[in-house]
Amino acid sequence: MKQAGTLFLLFSLALLSCKDGKNQNYLPTSVGAINSMVVVIDNELWKGNVGDSIRSHFAAPVVGMPMDEPLFTIDQIAPKFFTGSVRNTRSILYVVEDSLNLAHIKSDMYASPQRVGVIKGTTKAEVIENIDAEADEIIAAFKDMEIEAAQKRFNRSLNKETELQDKFGVKLKIPSIYKVGKQEDNFVWIDREIQKGTANIVVYEMPANSFDSDSTLVKDIVAMRDSIGAKYIPGPDVTGKITHMRTEPAFAPYVYPVEIAGLKGVEVRGLWDIKNYPMAGPFLTYILNDKVNNRKLVLEGFVFAPATQKRNDLFELEAILKTLKIESLAK
Repeated sequence: MKQAGTLFLLFSLALLSCKDGKNQNYLPTSVGAINSMVVVIDNELWKGNVGDSIRSHFAAPVVGMPMDEPLFTIDQIAPKFFTGSVRNTRSILYVVEDSLNLAHIKSDMYASPQRVGVIKGTTKAEVIENIDAEADEIIAAFKDMEIEAAQKRFNRSLNKETELQDKFGVKLKIPSIYKVGKQEDNFVWIDREIQKGTANIVVYEMPANSFDSDSTLVKDIVAMRDSIGAKYIPGPDVTGKITHMRTEPAFAPYVYPVEIAGLKGVEVRGLWDIKNYPMAGPFLTYILNDKVNNRKLVLEGFVFAPATQKRNDLFELEAILKTLKIESLAK
């Protein structure tokens, strides 16, 4: 009898496990435009200081852009309307004045992939305090998910060109709409047309001992970008003038620590322009310390699209660069 009871218990657990697995599989695919989110919050809170706090974090201007563009495009909805397909939104922030004081992130509650930031407080002041304390973590979770979602879309049709592998021993998942436009011994330029302009990727390498001084790091990064621009990225022909890409001299770039594909380095965000010609736009550069190959590997994305929003185009370039894989060097 004891053995039969044990078998019955195991059988019951197996059924429950299968049931749970089916429930997880039945989660619908999440929806939402890139870098968009839904804020579920009472209308009164949204119009007051609580809403102001949310907007100050989640709609803050993206760093290094020529015009103000928010981190996320926000749609606000009252809790009573948070039903049906709206629950399948990829990024959700649920904010409520409640009997509890807490803040956390939940995954795949109504759809997959999905992140739901939940912020509660017993008073408006507590709600705002929790927003201020947890916003950075929630933003990072939303952004990581957006990056992964974009990278999955790339797999539908990938560029098969091998120049990056042949010259630098690296691979990137690049959509097939991008094409190699220029290549030299230490430089590959890949681009595609976008609305009113182009989205661009350049890859090159620097000596391993580059950027050894923290005190001159920003200055050295600007010097590197300007020298590469002068050598490889010319501007339009202007009689009697030299034109080429450079770092916009009026604005110092922003520099942050980063790690990609196991390589530590820095992320650089700022503005580029064309010397002696009215062209400009945002750039994103990763300078990675590749000790195995005795070099600094440089990956950069930049956008040219005058008088249009560029946030999502630069974000796509970021997602591409973060697919980096180091392969064996062919050279």
